Order: sequence, then C-alpha cells, then structure tokens
Amino acid sequence: MKILVVDDERDIQTLFEQRFRKEIREKLIEFVFAFSGEEALTYLQQNEHEVVIILSDINMPGMSGLELLRHIKQKYSNPPPVVMMITAYGDSENFYIAKKLGADEFLTKPVDFALLKEKFKI
Repeated sequence: MKILVVDDERDIQTLFEQRFRKEIREKLIEFVFAFSGEEALTYLQQNEHEVVIILSDINMPGMSGLELLRHIKQKYSNPPPVVMMITAYGDSENFYIAKKLGADEFLTKPVDFALLKEKFKI
C-alpha cells in the first residue's frame, strides 16, 4: 500500500519512518513524502494510480491542504484515493470544510499512530 504524506514540516518523514519501521521493512506500506501541496500534485500527476491513501496537513504555506483536497477530489476519481486531513487545530470550521470537500478522515496533531495503523488496516 502506497501512502502519500503531505506536510511542510520535513521532520514528519523521520517520524513516520520510525513509527512504521516494521511495516515498511515487511513491505506492507510504502511512504512517499511531499513537502507542499504543489509537490503532492506533481507527484500524483506522474504516479496517478499508485497512491492509495493521502495524509495531508491542512495548514501549509502556498497551497493549503484544503486546496489540495479540492484538486484531488476533482481530478482523481478512478479509483479515488482515501484522503485523511491532519491539522494541529481541532476547530469545527476546518473539519466542516474538509468534510464538505470530500475528506474521508480528519485527524489532529499529535497523530495517534496506533489509531492510524488501525485506519490503515495493517
């Protein structure tokens, strides 16, 4: 299962690689990291059918995670990737907008990795 993680904080890559070390080693999960919404769209254009799940931060400079979500849901529908939005803010406005745009899940930081593994069904 290929998962695209989109976050402007580069240390997120190390964190995910540590928390999913066993699953990566057993080739149950492959992570790809993009550090902006624009970089994520470029990756998706070049690898359209590889990504099964997208985890995206909402608050990023440039293209926000909500703008990225809008692009993904408009363009990638066959098969649609599961999009989980991640934010440091648990406010209802971002939750409402993300759900309205088609987000499949809404997670808050710090990420509960045990819960995330359950959602990945691994």
